[in-house]
Amino acid sequence: MSILQPLADRVRPETFDDIAGQTHLFGPNGILRKMLTRGVIPSMIFFGPPGCGKTTAANVIAKASGKTLYKLNATTASLSDIRDVAKETDSILGIGGVLLYLDEIQYFNKKQQQSLLEYLEDGRITLIASTTENPYYYIYDALLSRCSVFEFKHVSPADIAKRLDDVIVRYYPDLRLDDGVIDDIAHASGGDVRRALTMLEVAEGAADIDEDGTRRIRSVKEFIPSVAQSGFDRDGDIHYDLLSGLQKSIRGSDPDAAVFYLARLLQGGDLISPCRRLMVIASEDIGAAYPMAAVITRACVESAKELGLPEARIPLANAAVMLATAPKSNSAYNAINAAAADIERGMGAEIPNHLRSPKFKGYQYPHDYPNHWVKQQYLPDDLKDRTYYEYAENKTEQAAKAYWDKIKNEK
Repeated sequence: MSILQPLADRVRPETFDDIAGQTHLFGPNGILRKMLTRGVIPSMIFFGPPGCGKTTAANVIAKASGKTLYKLNATTASLSDIRDVAKETDSILGIGGVLLYLDEIQYFNKKQQQSLLEYLEDGRITLIASTTENPYYYIYDALLSRCSVFEFKHVSPADIAKRLDDVIVRYYPDLRLDDGVIDDIAHASGGDVRRALTMLEVAEGAADIDEDGTRRIRSVKEFIPSVAQSGFDRDGDIHYDLLSGLQKSIRGSDPDAAVFYLARLLQGGDLISPCRRLMVIASEDIGAAYPMAAVITRACVESAKELGLPEARIPLANAAVMLATAPKSNSAYNAINAAAADIERGMGAEIPNHLRSPKFKGYQYPHDYPNHWVKQQYLPDDLKDRTYYEYAENKTEQAAKAYWDKIKNEK
């Protein structure tokens, strides 16, 4: 193996035991370890953050299964590349089966994803696809239904530190590190093993030489960006505490605290999490009291993503202040939760006949009636008297209530 290869590639684990973290998948009782031990290798989708072992896991599975491994990246692969892999199933290389590792599958469009289906159905290809995005948003149902989905998580600083110690013993036996250096790298990596190994490699290349000739790393502070030195851990308690502080400050109508927690998140280098949380807040905590809040927040989030940091802080600050100072309502949030609770109890299974396909008679078309409304039953029979939505005490919802009370002659 060439020493020109990055350290992360030279030390890539070859067994499940060497993979840092992911004990829920590869530990003694890990589900993937159990499946492989029993010879069960379905098509799979791995999702999780970068540097958490998705590619390594695919390599280990392919080696243990005896299948020929082919790797493609969806950012550059085409349909012809998929067909070329499928052709190998008819060659001597495909005798033991073919395993295709498709990285960044979220970049495949619907047609490209659908092209995989026939090969999965007839068993010619076993697919392992990886993505850093939620597969239920980016992968089409037809492909999802043919794959098992496994979540990879950020690797803990303790697991990263252990992996670094193992690598140093094996690859840098003459290297000495001062106390705290390994922990500094492990915490600064943000749960990304590859990033940690890259920092170690850089630090090793710049190691000091003691008088006795010993190579020594005294500190890695100069290799760690300031955002990483701030103690911001995207998968740790502090990160979720900041997101919680942001939402609760907006819910409590405190714009000062809202922009403070937003600034903490952004200075930690995280753009995506506050964007997602602000969109949730717009519907959960402002909701029907100011329906345009969701539209404005969405526009601010899209602007932020297009601008990138540091300018992204400006539209996001506008969204945070607007949400904090907007009237509040969780009436829609409570309504959907109440409806979901009834569904979980097995209620509402039968949709009323008059709401089903046109062959069932009895539906009254509201637009044919005065004020575009006519009284009829919409909920299933066992829920027909349920009230999920309660108008909140704000101007917008009370105006809607007054209008419908008048239309329905309820006042």
